Amino acid sequence: MSKVVTVSFLIIICITCIEIGSDAQPQPITGIKKTPFTYICDPARFESIKVKLSDFPYCDAKLPYPERAKDLVERMTLPEKVQQMGDLAYGVPRLGLPLYEWWSEALHGVSFIGRRTNSPPGTHFDSEVPGATSFPTVILTTASFNESLWKKIGQTVSTEARAMYNLGNAGLTFWSPNINVVRDPRWGRVLETPGEDPYVVGRYAINYVRGLQDVEGVEYHRDSDSRPLKISACCKHYAAYDLDNWEGNDRFHFDSRVTEQDMQETFILPFEMCVNEGDVSSVMCSYNRVNGIPTCADPKLLNQTIRGDWNFHGYIVSDCDSIQTIVESHKFLNDTKEDAVARVLKAGLDLDCGDYYTNFTMGAVQQGKIAEADIDTSLRFLYIVLMRLGYFDGSPQYKNLGKNNICNPQHIELAAEAARQGIVLLKNDNGALPLNTGNIKTLALVGPHANATKAMIGNYEGTPCRYTSPMDGFYAYSKVINYAPGCADIVCQNNSMIPAAIDAAKNADATVIVAGLDLSVEAEGKDRVDLLLPGFQTELINKVADAAKGPVTLVIMSAGAVDINFAKNNPKIKSILWVGYPGEEGGRAIADVIFGKYNPGGRLPITWYEANYVKIPYTSMPLRPVNNFPGRTYKFFDGPVVYPFGYGLSYTQFKYKVASSPKSVDIKLDKDQQCRDINYTVGTNKPPCAAVLIDDVKCKDYKFTFQIEVENMGKMDGSEVVMVYSKPPGIAGTHIKQVIGYERVFIAAGQSAKVAFTMNACKSLKIVDNAANSLLASGAHTILVGEGVGGVSFPLQLNLNH
Repeated sequence: MSKVVTVSFLIIICITCIEIGSDAQPQPITGIKKTPFTYICDPARFESIKVKLSDFPYCDAKLPYPERAKDLVERMTLPEKVQQMGDLAYGVPRLGLPLYEWWSEALHGVSFIGRRTNSPPGTHFDSEVPGATSFPTVILTTASFNESLWKKIGQTVSTEARAMYNLGNAGLTFWSPNINVVRDPRWGRVLETPGEDPYVVGRYAINYVRGLQDVEGVEYHRDSDSRPLKISACCKHYAAYDLDNWEGNDRFHFDSRVTEQDMQETFILPFEMCVNEGDVSSVMCSYNRVNGIPTCADPKLLNQTIRGDWNFHGYIVSDCDSIQTIVESHKFLNDTKEDAVARVLKAGLDLDCGDYYTNFTMGAVQQGKIAEADIDTSLRFLYIVLMRLGYFDGSPQYKNLGKNNICNPQHIELAAEAARQGIVLLKNDNGALPLNTGNIKTLALVGPHANATKAMIGNYEGTPCRYTSPMDGFYAYSKVINYAPGCADIVCQNNSMIPAAIDAAKNADATVIVAGLDLSVEAEGKDRVDLLLPGFQTELINKVADAAKGPVTLVIMSAGAVDINFAKNNPKIKSILWVGYPGEEGGRAIADVIFGKYNPGGRLPITWYEANYVKIPYTSMPLRPVNNFPGRTYKFFDGPVVYPFGYGLSYTQFKYKVASSPKSVDIKLDKDQQCRDINYTVGTNKPPCAAVLIDDVKCKDYKFTFQIEVENMGKMDGSEVVMVYSKPPGIAGTHIKQVIGYERVFIAAGQSAKVAFTMNACKSLKIVDNAANSLLASGAHTILVGEGVGGVSFPLQLNLNH
């Protein structure tokens, strides 16, 4: 039997209830009409829907959120409960509970991704809100290595999201950011991520999540279940997820065979940081299996680790249709639909992005596979988050946000600044850049991205406020531009357009070639098969450079690494920039850098491998060298590269000096504390106490502080990213080095600055052994500051004393 109920809420909508416990699907939703939503427990709202507010303790603001959530859930019938467990929660009209769409995205700006066909609008754009600020994709923002910028972008995105919520154009729960480590350069989703270093990825997660979630004045609270939220963020995709679709292997079937050592050291570290230090309110489990078990069905990964070990306060959600994937793709234990629902619910999955919970949870209860109490637990987690968001009681501090807080000049300028800070200068022979506007009467602008617009904003995008293409940006500096794309598109499958590009360069005072990749080559669901530029792009670049009258600058727009050794070694190509996917203001940022209005200071957040790196099967998961395969990421790969992790040049020169440094860190051990044996490399003297478990050390008591003096030796103001690594003593099977800190500092020409670092010894000097023990190893560690020949270092002796 069906019954139609009309509900007043973010939209006015007709929802058709269904009989559950069968294969029946919720009926399409029609009659959508937007109306701004205030908050659930608004007395006027209850009066309008003819429900008595005083009958419901869940609306009593004097009670703690857990008590209120418990009251709300206990008032529901079982059929009503299961209707709230999908991303489209149908609400309970008789209790005054409206329908809610949980799925929205805000990866690098408020996105239109997440709205299902025929569902009520989650986040969407219309004539009233035509767009939102589109920042650079995450990989380029991370290249700034500026944590205050990461957080400020998060704060700006959440302000626009709140404004859109007030206008009826958004929800409050956003499934961002993506914090998977980039293990392999072929991964199609590199653009969404903060790169290959797990510590940097974790720091990005903390800062962006804090920017999205924190309410000023209550950033920290003794009880996380009471801490208010601006919007709700979600760290995803947990865990060991970094393959989409490569040579017949896809994420819906892939089993990530991962050592516990790599799990602890790399794959789950950013998530632990996101929960413990970012206090994120949601975590999303991934499609893949880990060592045979689907992540969304693994109680060790969910209940034991996230909720237990990390003391998580929030809800765990599946990647969309993951439960269906368990049944139909993984065919895990030959589970029925009810088996799968019961398995993931008991493992700790609270919300299904999909309709398996909605359609099959009732049947799982009726078949005795789960208890109603299991459902109640998850629903309470969900409603506590919504209460923290002010969804039930309102958020007075945000009620005045509106259209003026979306796409305003300050936000657009921040998008341009983020792009400028992330751009990486890879080559600059003889100071070819910046170009002097007085010497450039005619500029040749060629390449398939020379007039890019939508390509600049990548995926998980929204509708941007506007586009400033590279051509738009360069018109601010040169009134005469010879434009020739050279290729019909990025895949560049024929070379018929190259002659026109050659002609454009022959008659110009300088040439800028804008080439690279786009979502047709690297994207969700599409991994790369090589590390080369597509089609005839290499031929285009070489022929244009050979014919050019003036200096040639190559601009690479991409997320993943590209083997451009041909351009690096070509003396006709004087300079190279990597610009990621730079967002809606990308063209302005590129032009500002090339013409010297901005001095580039970005650093690569991933290693740029040579093309032959792809001889290692993408499906080989170990980070360390194994089976004659090279290691992965800068931490374990020591072969030749095109450009290393952390690489980036400037228009000025910086000189480093160690201003002060400690000689040792002395760890005091209890008399009965056990020393651990570890394997040292040949020629390394083994100390009497080689290592101890970090869990046995009072880590907060052991810190070391040092200062680095950085001097700008050139004639141009600029920003320098001071990157700090630790290198362990000669221990077999551990990392070559690892990032332990960084600071972006602005230094005027001819000036110097002292940059101070205080490090926790347990975090900065930690190694993880092959049994997944986190250890402090005694001996001569080395602290490395800076990159290559310009860097400095000092020894740091770690002593373990009983």
